[in-house]
Amino acid sequence: MTTEILVNVTPRETRAAVVENGVLVEIYLERANRRGLTSNIYKGRASRVLPGMQAAFIEVGLDRTAFLHASDFAIAAEGDAPPQPRADDIRSLIREGDEILVQVVKDPLGTKGARLTTFVTLPSRYVVYMPRGHGIGVSARIEDEAERARLRGIVEAELGTDTAGGYIVRTVAEGASEEALRADMNFLAKLWRVLAERGFSAPAGTLVHEDLPLPLRLLRDLLGQSVARVLVDSPAIHEGMLEFAGQFLPESKDKITLYQSSRPIFDLHGVDEEIERALDRKVPLKSGGHLVIDQTEAMTTIDVNTGAYVGHRNLEDTIFRTNLEAAVTIARQLRLRNLGGIIIIDFIDMVDEEHRVQVLQALEKALAQDHARTSISSVSPLGLVEMSRKRTRESLEHLLCCPCPTCAGRRYVKSPETVAYEIFREILRQSRQFEVSGLMVLAHQDVIELLLDEESAALGELEVMIGKPIRLQTEALYAQDQYDVVLV
Repeated sequence: MTTEILVNVTPRETRAAVVENGVLVEIYLERANRRGLTSNIYKGRASRVLPGMQAAFIEVGLDRTAFLHASDFAIAAEGDAPPQPRADDIRSLIREGDEILVQVVKDPLGTKGARLTTFVTLPSRYVVYMPRGHGIGVSARIEDEAERARLRGIVEAELGTDTAGGYIVRTVAEGASEEALRADMNFLAKLWRVLAERGFSAPAGTLVHEDLPLPLRLLRDLLGQSVARVLVDSPAIHEGMLEFAGQFLPESKDKITLYQSSRPIFDLHGVDEEIERALDRKVPLKSGGHLVIDQTEAMTTIDVNTGAYVGHRNLEDTIFRTNLEAAVTIARQLRLRNLGGIIIIDFIDMVDEEHRVQVLQALEKALAQDHARTSISSVSPLGLVEMSRKRTRESLEHLLCCPCPTCAGRRYVKSPETVAYEIFREILRQSRQFEVSGLMVLAHQDVIELLLDEESAALGELEVMIGKPIRLQTEALYAQDQYDVVLV
């Protein structure tokens, strides 16, 4: 698999696209006034402690108070045992007014504040340092047992010196030299000492440590052997990326290239068009079928339909082939749209048990390339596939869009006919309640046209019933389901 990373920089926004074999699979976005908070470390103060929720709300200097659950407290254990998450009485862990060093593990989503933890982690190129942790972990994506043992041995030897805490060896460490791993570990140990001292003396509400900007995070987290090149269209950002790579990724420095063509960089693989399509509910499949993706606050639902695909052999084969194609497309759409939380997939019902197994296997295989942690359960009694995907930042839809001012995010508005009948009821109510000489209806053009055309007879009957004239007036600024009945 060949991977390219395209970085588009404008004065107030940086966008990055990850393209695998010519297909856009992930999009990252960072705006000057809305940078992501994940991995930032703050000195916070507990503003409220809620025993009923086993949680505390922490003031860290953000617009909304952040949330810290009792299970996210790092508590030192006895002897050599690793510290474990604790869900004891929250009041024994923190009190209102206490100051505490915390790290953001989930950005604010919607109306919810950031999710915090005291299990601080500091990532570098090859390892993740857990100063309050214990032990050594190796990424499951490194499958070679000999390589896993080699990496574990290097980290164990370094831990045997003056370095405390725990480490996780990252996927990109496969094949890394002993010197590179040790340099990363020493850098992180020194960084933590500086942060601990800064956090001790800083006042509550202070940002103690901010994660790298998006272009440098991409190099740290994604620049591996599978990445063929990184194209960036800003000379200043290109210089910064080269400097960062020269210090931490010298073997990959040649992959970072300045894009100098007059053609916009996101035109290379039709990235902008793909982003537009990723905001649609309906996703077409090459076979003629389609997906319908609905994102709600509680969960995301995905419905698979055969659409125009009629197959060539029989109904079961048509359904099976549609579901197989849908499984691959769903995995890509989850990454592209950055959909997280609970996800319910309604594949087309299959009679053959073997077909159901193969579709689930295809979905699992397609999700194996996803950097976010996913978990798939078996098919439910209703034939639905239930899965979850770790969510640490807002979805593409939430980043790029806001609720519709007309429907207020409901995705529907009342029909002109419904509004017309509501107007009739309002006219009756007001005519019985007040002494008036007449009434005037202000409404959207479609509603007024309906009242003058199809509902003109009913409007005439209403005038006779109340004994008062009714005038109609179009209001261009009114939404379709907005109206007023004015007494004249």
